Amino acid sequence: MKSPKHPATAKPLPQAARAATAVAVLAAALTACGGASQPSSVSADQLSADPLTAVRSAADITGRTGSIHATTQLTTEAGDKKTSFTGAGGYDYVQRIGKLEVDVPAGSPASGKITEVLLPGIVYLQNSAAKIPEGKWVKLDVRQLPDGNLVSTGATDPASATGALRGVQKAELVGSETADGLELKHYKGTLDLAKAAEATGGRAADGLRMAAQTFTVKDVPYEVWLDQQGRVHKVVENFGFAGVAGSKDPKDLVKVVSTVTLADFGKPVDVVEPSAADLYTVPSQSPSAAAAK
Repeated sequence: MKSPKHPATAKPLPQAARAATAVAVLAAALTACGGASQPSSVSADQLSADPLTAVRSAADITGRTGSIHATTQLTTEAGDKKTSFTGAGGYDYVQRIGKLEVDVPAGSPASGKITEVLLPGIVYLQNSAAKIPEGKWVKLDVRQLPDGNLVSTGATDPASATGALRGVQKAELVGSETADGLELKHYKGTLDLAKAAEATGGRAADGLRMAAQTFTVKDVPYEVWLDQQGRVHKVVENFGFAGVAGSKDPKDLVKVVSTVTLADFGKPVDVVEPSAADLYTVPSQSPSAAAAK
């Protein structure tokens, strides 16, 4: 399956977001270049014949499988500078917790992997190249991140990527494709992150809500591939922001293409929330020091 890219524009991510250890990695690279679901062992879900209903229902149907495993790719493009982050992990919809390991590309301010543990409204970050004690985690409320963690740590987590589909405003059936022996329906259209947050509700909506406030283009282009049960197998979403604060010049546009591929529906996911003893607090900066950066 090919994943075409569509440009979008949005507000810049403020410098305050860079205080978080691993977040600084992607923020520097960029400027240089759901709700709870219950599992079902035997699902009665079926793909709706109506494209809009099919896509809007996909997040809930996927969640009812109980758990998924995912691969992610986040590609950023600014001028002639292009950077790609890849990751892998899984999400448990019953426990509402997930984990991703994201590879930081060469040439970024840090190297190695960013490990993320994801809960509704919360992300724990660990980066072997960051200046924090080995084995420690940084805990962030996603409301501290202007993009709600949709792109700032090198990946869009599976729950947010599928949750965004609850805000779909336009859906067109492109055709059918076969992948791994399954027939998948391919849809494309636009979605509204604010409406997705409203439909998701609770802490799981925090990231979508923050992104909706930050990204200026409300009609976010997407493509999604659904199976006959209506489960998401692949979703591509296109975000963007101005690399220079306040600029509307096309040369300052940073394009972000997020691709999340799901598989192994119902296969257990091994992840636990870091304990309080394993947390590290990032030293705070004075306002003058932050403004100087």
